[in-house]
Amino acid sequence: MRILVTGARGYIGSRLVPELLSRGHDVVATHTGELSCDYPWAGEVEWRQMNALDLPDVVAAVRGVDAAVYLIHGLDAEDFRRTDREAAENMRDAVNIEGVGRVVYLSGIIPDVPRDDLSEHLVSRLEVEEALAESAASTLTLRAAIVIGSASTSFEIVRQISERIPLVQTIPSWMQNTRVQPVSVSDAVVLLADAVEAPEVTGKVDLAGPDRLTYPELLQLYADVAHLTRVRIPIPGFPDDIVGWLAGQLTDVPTPTVESLMASLRHDMVASEDVRERLGDPGREMTGLRQAVERSLLRFGEGADGASIGADPCAPSIGDPEWTRTR
Repeated sequence: MRILVTGARGYIGSRLVPELLSRGHDVVATHTGELSCDYPWAGEVEWRQMNALDLPDVVAAVRGVDAAVYLIHGLDAEDFRRTDREAAENMRDAVNIEGVGRVVYLSGIIPDVPRDDLSEHLVSRLEVEEALAESAASTLTLRAAIVIGSASTSFEIVRQISERIPLVQTIPSWMQNTRVQPVSVSDAVVLLADAVEAPEVTGKVDLAGPDRLTYPELLQLYADVAHLTRVRIPIPGFPDDIVGWLAGQLTDVPTPTVESLMASLRHDMVASEDVRERLGDPGREMTGLRQAVERSLLRFGEGADGASIGADPCAPSIGDPEWTRTR
């Protein structure tokens, strides 16, 4: 198949491309502005410049492809909901114009609560899902919660908060019992590739690993793996916007991104079904959380680049932000 990967230089895209190449697919990768890419696979794909907010640009990018993987999602823009919705509508229209047969989108797990109770981040993800689903293509959305892997935004927030708050960590009381079901990036890229190859599977499916735990338990597991001594104390009446701002000050992740993600933590982010059943591989073993964290703590340069063909996607990559490679 000839597969378009939007956001190919991003965290998920940079690890999905080598998976698709290893399966024998031709990959078309989009970029904005001047092309500068250090990923090991950069010379093995066709690059097409694409402004997602310009419909003719998007039409030209999808021309001649069999499938498109949509990985565009911005949280640092002032009005990211409007921007993301317009970009998704352009992809929908371009797919229809060029007759692309398959679209796969990586979204976030959407809690089973009224739409008005969702964070702006999750509403935006849902709006993108809905726009893409309006296309004539066979469309599937994979919904993930926290993706575990070196340089993953969610994982880096957990890592940096755990390492930069010494000994005693205060936890908002509303996070004490909220559960999350993380997924290893190594599983995520394999299942995304599986999804591209399974056009008969449509709609939406949750993408999650085998472990369900609360956020304090997640922080404790990280501390155990990283050999950190940390004590967590619940603090009542701590608004989520203040929590997000403080977390943004503690980490190298842009503060608007952290604030948007933290606002989604009031609801359980767990799978409602088993992705392996939907994609037809129920016997496949998913990576446990402890193992995923251990593999994500490999220092840059100690093993193969995480975005190389045949390498561990959990590992760091030369194309990741530099601050994630200097520990």
